Amino acid sequence: MKYWAYLAAKLALAGVFLYGLRWTLAYLLPAPKPLFNVTQPFGHDLLYTLIMFGYSLIAAGVVWLAIWDQRYRCRTCLRRLRMPILTGSWTHILLGRPRTEYICPFGHGTLKVDEVQITGHQVPDWQPHEDMWKELVSLDDPKK
Repeated sequence: MKYWAYLAAKLALAGVFLYGLRWTLAYLLPAPKPLFNVTQPFGHDLLYTLIMFGYSLIAAGVVWLAIWDQRYRCRTCLRRLRMPILTGSWTHILLGRPRTEYICPFGHGTLKVDEVQITGHQVPDWQPHEDMWKELVSLDDPKK
């Protein structure tokens, strides 16, 4: 639940930023002269149309970055996943497809991302771990 709330908060913050940018652009742009009794300058004023095109590209990029950043975060603690490990082989795709595995630094889980998507888009595989550090500590305790 915390994972999705964080994504919603990032998207809301991106929306506030984009709304402020849109308002600033509308304030700074000079009012176009009406042409053919058209009140909407989009499509009739070249400068306004190009600026709005650039704004839409920036807006799409900001939303994409928010979603891309969320993809590589731990589902439990929301920290960035670290330590990428390349597995599989590009020369033997049938035996083991190449993929990258990321791990949470606190041991909450691993994310496996396929590098080759032969049959269409593959959803990354998140595998939660109960607590890998408990196992390591329990192995050390009987020795004391």
